[in-house]
Amino acid sequence: MAAKVKKGDRVVVLAGRDKGKQGEVTKVMPTEGRVIVSGVNVVTRHQKPNQMDPGGIKRFEAPIDVSNVSLLDPKDGKPTRVGFKIDEHGRKIRIAKRSGEAIDV
Repeated sequence: MAAKVKKGDRVVVLAGRDKGKQGEVTKVMPTEGRVIVSGVNVVTRHQKPNQMDPGGIKRFEAPIDVSNVSLLDPKDGKPTRVGFKIDEHGRKIRIAKRSGEAIDV
């Protein structure tokens, strides 16, 4: 199945404690159905020191479910669903359902 959300896409969070926040997808985990979005779902972990790392309080972005994010429409910047279309060169491209605008350039 084709990916509706890819690395580098601008998305908005639809559910959870970071609802409404926008960010860029930095990593996609298709087997788990999760994505990591920069600046969203930041968690804090206390890490014990080891030979490689001094330890301490670490902050990082945790993965969120791909169903809780929506792609931003390239035309007006609002959340949109993603569809697929074959272009004139025979390539499969993603389109925004809201405006019909092509997402893949």
